[in-house]
Amino acid sequence: MNFGLVLMILGGFLLGGAWSVWRTDEDSPERGGPQVAFAVILLAAALLASAAGVLRLV
Repeated sequence: MNFGLVLMILGGFLLGGAWSVWRTDEDSPERGGPQVAFAVILLAAALLASAAGVLRLV
């Protein structure tokens, strides 16, 4: 298996994690500061892993 493909898959998992953290509950629709920060960190990691995977494949 190509390492670029592994990075692309990792980026997808991180993107899914960022979406899961970003979603709010129906009971309390407010987002807290730590929730926003963690979602942004996961999104940045997903973008970096996906970009690195694309560059490894090219």
